[in-house]
Amino acid sequence: MAHSDSAEKRIRQNVKRRARNRWRKDQVKSAVRGFEQALQEGDRGAATEQLKQVYKCLDKTAAKGAIHKNAAARKKARLAKQLDKAAG
Repeated sequence: MAHSDSAEKRIRQNVKRRARNRWRKDQVKSAVRGFEQALQEGDRGAATEQLKQVYKCLDKTAAKGAIHKNAAARKKARLAKQLDKAAG
């Protein structure tokens, strides 16, 4: 339990930040699911467009600090590899 006003404020801030970060991570997961769905359907054009959306979402999330920039880069590389593998 918090004993000071500043500690109580810190708790309130952490709750808000956690909710915001979870929302951002959920957005990334939804974008990735859309990309994988397009990939499974075999629609290369749609998959390429979805991949652009995933990139944008990952970059924004990394810029805000919800995920590390290297984690975002790693995810982007793995998804691009999946697209190349499906095309070839």
